[in-house]
Order: sequence, then structure tokens, then C-alpha cells
Amino acid sequence: MTAAHPSTTAANRALADTLPWADDADFEDARRGFVGTLPDARVTGDAGQVVWDMASYRFLDDPQAPDTVNPSLWRQARLNTVHGLFEVCERTWQVRGLDISNMTIIEGDSGLIVIDPLTGTEVARAALELYFAHRPRRPVVAVMYSHSHIDHFGGVRGVVDEADVRAGRVRIVAPARFMEAAVAENVVAGVAMGRRTQYQFGPLLAKGPTAQVDAGLGKTLSLGRLSLIAPTQLIEQDWERHVIDGVEIVFQLTPEAEAPAEMHFWFPQWKALNLAENATHTMHNVCPLRGAQVRDALLWSKYLNRALARFGDEVEVVYAQHHWPIWGNARCRRFVAEQRDLYRYLHDQTVRLMSHGWRPTEIAEMLQLPEGLSDRWHARGYYGTVSHNVKAIYQRYLSWYDGNPAHLNPLPPQPAGAKYVEYMGGVDAVLARAREDFARGEFRWVAQVLAHVVFAQPDCTEARELSAAAMEQMAFQAESATWRNAYLMGAKELRQRVVPTGRRPLASSDMVRAMTLEMFFDFVGVRVNAQRATGLAITVDWVFPDAGERWTSELRHCALSCLRDARPAEADVTVTVERAAIDALMMQTETMEALLSTGRVRLDGDAQAFTRLWSVLDRFEPMFPVVEPVGGGR
Repeated sequence: MTAAHPSTTAANRALADTLPWADDADFEDARRGFVGTLPDARVTGDAGQVVWDMASYRFLDDPQAPDTVNPSLWRQARLNTVHGLFEVCERTWQVRGLDISNMTIIEGDSGLIVIDPLTGTEVARAALELYFAHRPRRPVVAVMYSHSHIDHFGGVRGVVDEADVRAGRVRIVAPARFMEAAVAENVVAGVAMGRRTQYQFGPLLAKGPTAQVDAGLGKTLSLGRLSLIAPTQLIEQDWERHVIDGVEIVFQLTPEAEAPAEMHFWFPQWKALNLAENATHTMHNVCPLRGAQVRDALLWSKYLNRALARFGDEVEVVYAQHHWPIWGNARCRRFVAEQRDLYRYLHDQTVRLMSHGWRPTEIAEMLQLPEGLSDRWHARGYYGTVSHNVKAIYQRYLSWYDGNPAHLNPLPPQPAGAKYVEYMGGVDAVLARAREDFARGEFRWVAQVLAHVVFAQPDCTEARELSAAAMEQMAFQAESATWRNAYLMGAKELRQRVVPTGRRPLASSDMVRAMTLEMFFDFVGVRVNAQRATGLAITVDWVFPDAGERWTSELRHCALSCLRDARPAEADVTVTVERAAIDALMMQTETMEALLSTGRVRLDGDAQAFTRLWSVLDRFEPMFPVVEPVGGGR
């Protein structure tokens, strides 16, 4: 089904009647300072492949939202199509709309300071060339990573050469713990997180009024080559002042808010405040749908409050690494204060209600933004939502468990689905009632109840189709771009099933090389298949000559523990391997069997012990099922 149900049409029109349409300042702000752009913001890679193209979003030229898109989300999606090079203030420029994030370019005394070189090298290179098409060609003398999410550093090799960094001609500045945060988030849980990212951003969805329209923070993630160059300078104090190429910058560390490692920038010469990703034109995620460690909404609010207290009297422009700037002291102060209040409100009211005994799903239904925030476009839930942010805050304090012992050890989805269907009188009875509820527009319940049928009988075509249709209608009503994408991905996979893709690299080559060996062992540890490892006790002495490191791994009780420089007295086998071979394993360009056969991995001692150890490791299928049972219901 690709048309809006009458209930969806009515819901979207009713919402439209409540929205603050008279406030259209965002459109002026988004276009202010425009200098030039690329046709359709189209960027291709070295082999001619398209890595970014806005042409597929031309349907958003129509200011009138169709019935299949929430009118508030349609407005945000249209704002996020504005692309090109923009002047922010004196000596400060942004390239927007060539990726989900922005690249900021500061003109120093002798060269350029780049803040956040986008996701991939191709779009980063194109962004810099767009700047050079309108401004003098000068060298990049510094790159600053605002935080540890890949869309803010992955394109670094598109703007600088690592040889210049090593030679000291370019400095790379980042917040404390940047490398640990940037790499760790993509390693241990990288496979599961990568799959869920498809649901959050919808890269496998078509573009259009009944398909993907936006990602809330921008259109979507760019394609292309990911890269990483390690920082040469870390900001480690809460507040630090530095002069970089003649530009005075005050850094404010904001760890554990929007990212584990993040920082704000204050430029006193121009009274400009860059808030990284802690204050954008949307309610953000306390925990994203892709998954992450739950963020600290209270700290988030406090960091914004401290920035406002320190710089609020002087600030004349506030901008971030997503969306568009705001100008004028009064407007800037109001924006930062409202973003501060947004995260404080979500935190305090969730904790208040849970302290009265309310459960996360109940709080999510009860809590609404107060007047003064609910009528502010930048506080609306295009990326995060009140609903899933409330649940994340609850989880941060009280875990996943809502305190009801009936929910302490529930049946997993497949056997629970079978019992639900049995109790409801069988599949035919459930479907008959679900069809009636669908006709009444009760899409949430239809999707919820039919999930039990799909898990009980995965091959029930009618249940899959009706569930998909309900998810599609919820997508058409969703104000959150990420919820819309998730519903549409669920509908797509219910209808078309999941196509396995086989092995693929865990991360980019730069990301893998940046991993510590401890991270490598941590990833190996999560691959241990307990059933196959039962009864095994294997100690391995690992020697890495090029890295100058020695590690010991012990497999005991189906768990792999590792320690550096332990030098075991009685290891079963000693493994000598170059770090480059480990990188090839992680990139899945080599197998352990091939490395052993070519001598790149040398074994001394009980070779069979190492073979047994390696044989208990799982290989992950990146396209695992989400809306149906893993293993096809077996």
C-alpha cells in the first residue's frame, strides 16, 4: 500500500493546524550568506560512482506536504535540501548539504582551519573545492574534530595529506578520548549497530513522498571512502584557550552528552559560538535508534547552560555542525536557552514520573513538551523523539527492567508469539480482528499484534502484508525522520524478506588501523561461540614484533580474557604475527587459514590448540533479520 489511509490523512491535517507556520525564519537563515553550489550537489568518486546527489530529492520542491508525509517533517526535509557554500560571519564559511553534516572553514592568517571534514573523502574534497571556487586557494593548516561520530571526521583524507600531518605542517585537534570513542563505538557492537543504522537512516529505501524523505539532521549519510587521521593535539581541560594560525579559540569540553568525546568552540574575534552537535534544529537523541550507550541528558543541559553563561552576553552568531546558523544576540540566547531547557525538561520530568512509579512506556505516553518548547521548530522530534528519549533516560537510571516481575523474564518473541496467537483463537481470528482495527486506523496495535503472528508463523503472507501496511501508515504520520525510516524499512523487509550479503569489512582501513590490540581481542572475545567452546581451556602467547607488544589470551569457561605483557609460563602455543595481518583479518581481506598457510602467522607449540581456538569463533551475517525470527523461525 502506497496511499495514505483516511486516518493518516486526517492525523496529518490535524497536526498541520497546530504548527507555528508564521515562524518562517528558518528558511531565511538557511539561505543567508549563500555564495554558490554544485549542480544538484552531485559528487562522484574516483570510479565515477555517485556518492552524493540531491537530484533524487527534487520532489521536495513542492511546499505542500503530501498526505503520505507528516507536514512538520516535510518542512524539515525541505530545509535540509538547501545546499552550497555559505558565509557565516567574518572569515567563517560552511559547506552544507553535501552530506548529513556540515564542514566549517575558518580563514586563518596563513591558511585554513577545517572543522569536521564530513563522512567520506569524496564529499570532503568536493566541499573544499567548492570553497576554493569562490575563495583564494590556501593550504589547510589545521583540522578540528568536534566529536567522535564518523560523519564528523571520516572525510579527513579529502582535505589533508597524512604526510603533512606527520611533518607538522597540519595539526589535528580533537577532544580528549576522541580516538577511543571514535573507534570503540564501531568495533565491539559494530555489526549489530550497522544493521540498525539501516533502519535509522533508510539508505536501502527509495527516495520519494512514500519513501525516504530525510534523516532529521540532514538528508542521509553520504557514501564513499571513510578515513581517519589521529589527532596531534587533544583538548583535555573543561575550558582551554588556544591560538591556531592567528585565530583565538576557546574550547569547551562536553563529554558524554551527544557523544562520548565532544567540544564546543568560541571565537571571540567574531563573537561566534559553534555548539558542535549539542544544539541543532531538532530534538536530538538521548539514545539513537541504531543503538549506543545512553547519553547523559542532564549533563547535556548543563553544558549548554555553561556555554550560555560564559558567552551569552557577547554572542552574535550560533552555529553547529548540522543545519543552519542563527544570528543576533537575543535570538542566539533564546535558542541556546531553549535547547538547554529541552534536555533538562526531558530529564527532570522523566525522573519525576519514574519516582512516582510510572513505567517508561507510560511516561512516554504522558509526557508532552510544555508551551514555549512545543511551539519551537528546533525542539520538535525530527531526529530524537520525546517517546524514545524518555525510555533512554529511564534506562540510564533504572535499566531496561520496569520493576514488574511479570516483565522480568518474559518469553522471547517466537514462543511468545505462538502463545499469543493460540490465546487469541488462531491466526485466522487474529487477522480478522486486525483487518477491522486497520480499517479504524489503529495502526500501532495492528503492527504490535501482528508481530506475534509473524514470529509464530513467519511464512504467513497476509500477516506480513497487513503488518507492513500498518507500519507504512505509521511512517506516513511520523514527525521523526528516523521513525519514518524505521517503519518503512520494516515494511520493506516484511514484504521482500532480507537478502544476506555475506562478509564485508567491519570498518574502514583507517578505523581498523586505529584500533588498539586490546580492542582487537575484545572483538575476538564477542565472537566466541559458547556451545563450540564448551570444555576448552587454551592459553595463547601473542607476539606482535612490529608493534612491540606481547599479549596473552586465555579461553576459560567459554570466555576469552586478555592481558598485555603477562608472559605466561605455560602457554599452549605462541603466535607471532605482524599488526598488518591483524588489520587484514579485521578488514576481512584475509582469513586466518590463508595467513597460516603463507607464514604471515607463525605458530610455535601446540598448533592444534590455536586451530581449536580459532574454530570456535562466529562469523556474523550483517543483514540479520529484524522484523522476523532469526534463522527463519527455526
